[in-house]
Amino acid sequence: MAVPKKRTSISKKRIRKNFWKRKGYCASLKAFSLGRSLSTGNSKSFFVRQTNKIKK
Repeated sequence: MAVPKKRTSISKKRIRKNFWKRKGYCASLKAFSLGRSLSTGNSKSFFVRQTNKIKK
C-alpha cells in the first residue's frame, strides 16, 4: 500500500529551484556568447562559410 512521503522543506525546494534556474542562465550565457562570436567572426571553434550575395 502506498504511503505518503514526508514534505520537502521550503528552503530545500528553493535551493533546488535556484540551482535549476542557474543551469538555464549559464546555458543562455554560453549560447549568447557563441552567437556573438559567430556574428563578429571571432569564433575559434566553428568554421562558418561566408556567402557573398551577388546583386543582379
